[in-house]
Order: sequence, then C-alpha cells, then structure tokens
Amino acid sequence: MSPLVRLLAKRLGTSVIVLIGVSLLIFAIARVIPGDPARIALGPNATAEAVVALRDKLHLNDSFLAQYGYFIADLLRGDLGLSLYTNRPVMADIAQFLPATLELVIVSGIMMVAMGLPLGILSARHRGGWIDHTVRLVTLLGVSAPAFVWAVVLMLVFSYFIRIFPIAGRISDSFSIQTVTGFLLIDTLIAGDFRAFGNTVWHIILPAFALALSGIGQAARLVRSNMVETYDKPFIEMAQAYGFPEKRIARRYAFRPSLIPSLTIIGLDFAAMLGSAFLVEAVYAWPGLSRYGVAVILRKDLNAIVGTVLVISAMFLIVNLIVDLLVSIINPRIRLSQRAS
Repeated sequence: MSPLVRLLAKRLGTSVIVLIGVSLLIFAIARVIPGDPARIALGPNATAEAVVALRDKLHLNDSFLAQYGYFIADLLRGDLGLSLYTNRPVMADIAQFLPATLELVIVSGIMMVAMGLPLGILSARHRGGWIDHTVRLVTLLGVSAPAFVWAVVLMLVFSYFIRIFPIAGRISDSFSIQTVTGFLLIDTLIAGDFRAFGNTVWHIILPAFALALSGIGQAARLVRSNMVETYDKPFIEMAQAYGFPEKRIARRYAFRPSLIPSLTIIGLDFAAMLGSAFLVEAVYAWPGLSRYGVAVILRKDLNAIVGTVLVISAMFLIVNLIVDLLVSIINPRIRLSQRAS
C-alpha cells in the first residue's frame, strides 16, 4: 500500500469517528435547547392532541438513546427526517441550499489564495520597507474584524453610497436560469447566457470578498512570516551569492518551503468560511445553507439543525483531508515518514 493511500485510509477512519462524535454532540445539544419543537412547529393555537401526536411522530417522548438510534437508522438510509420549518425532507433542503453556500465559499477561497499569497510574497520581498509596513497594516485590518462586520461596511460603501454592486441576492429577477448544478456561475454558462453570468459575478463579488478578507490577511501574514524566516537559511544566501534574480529567489527558493506550514492554516481558514458564512449570508440575503441553518435554529427544527451541522462538519473534514494530502505531496519528508512507518 502506497504512503498516500495509507494516509488517506487513516484520515478517512478518523473523519468517520469525528462525524459520529459530532452527530452525538449536536443531537444532545439540540435536545436540551429550551422549547418544545412540536409546539413551535404547530404554533400557539394548536390543540394539545395535535402537539402530542407530533411528538409521538418525532419520537420526542422516547429516551435520548432511543431517539439517537432512530436518527442513526434513518441516516444510514440517507434520510435526515422532515424539516418542521419548510415541511420538506431535510435532504431536499440541503440539496437546494448547499450549492449557493459552496459557490460563495469557493469564490471566497479563490480570492483568499489569489490575493493573500501574492501580498505575503510582496511583503516578504520588501521586508522592513514601506511596502512591507503597508501590507502588514492592511492585512491586520482584515484579520481584526469578523466577516459580518466587513459585509455591512462593504454593503454601505459599495451598494448604498457608491451604488456599484447589488445589495442582495444571487442574480437579478430579470434573469431566469434553469437549475442544473445549483451553482449559478456554472448554470449560466451551461445556458449560454453570458449576461446572466456577468450579473451573477457582480452579485457574488461583495459577499465573497467580505467572507475572504480575514483569510486574505491571515494568508498574507503567514506567508510573509514564514518567508522572512526562510530568507535567513543558508541556501537563500547561496542563491543570492550566485546572483539569481530576486524574483526567482522569492518565488522558487523562499516561497515554496514557506508554503508547507502555511497551507494547513490556509486550509483551516477555507473550511472556517463555512461557519463564517452564516452572518454574511444573512446580511446579503444569500439563499444558502448557512442562512437556512440560522432559520432552523431559531425555530428549533431538530432534524434540520442536526442535518445542517453534519453537512458543514463533513465539508470541514473533507477540506482538512485535501489539505493533508496536498501537504504530503508537496513535502517529501511526510511521504518518507509514511513509507517508513
């Protein structure tokens, strides 16, 4: 068995154990939240008989272990139950809302990498100079405020005062695009409607940038810190003594070794965007899974709460798995240690 396959199998086993623990934890927390889910779902005017019938249907009168057993049995069949908020299967809700969140997070991740890494390289190349100080100040501002604060600030500046970008939604109401993948950037291209594609891009820029700002600052500061440390290594001094161009030294000899310790944190920041998207989606009325999660939490929709948290946890674990594989591919020492073990 190759080292990468062994690493993949180990990480998958760990991820399954983590998902079981998360499901048990969130299932327990959802049950102790004050309020009767059946009463909340039926409303204050519902009769006591209707509330009792719904509680029996949801197994709320059974013990905790019995309720969790029913949940696991349904989950293994791909059934997360019925949402009391939308009165639809939770899996159908997730299938509808998840693509919007993934699209937002993926665009934000691309922004984080495309802007954070070059800023970190630029800052490290001009360490101690005015460019370095400017980049560090700007990235510190990005890290110091949460995503929803930047979402409100960007909306006020670029949607209210300057009025460049739209204020809410994924696409203007004047466009009608058939849903194929759920990703509007892809569906508009499949439909061949480039005006709708441009409109979708225009809608996603502000929320994606607000979500990515903290990650951009974190990535830039990490890369800068690691590159500055790498510049003190003997092989960098040797490359400078041979007269290699400064751009080549920064890109090939200083950046690549610095990317390995930074990649893990960047991956965690990317996965954390799934959680940070909750309030950003609320600010921009983005019809994604995170906004759906807030709504079901407020209504104590137990099945939808557990399903939403499980999906976000699974995405977090998938991102971590991909990052581990990338690090093992980039860093030969990890491959050698896996082979030796």
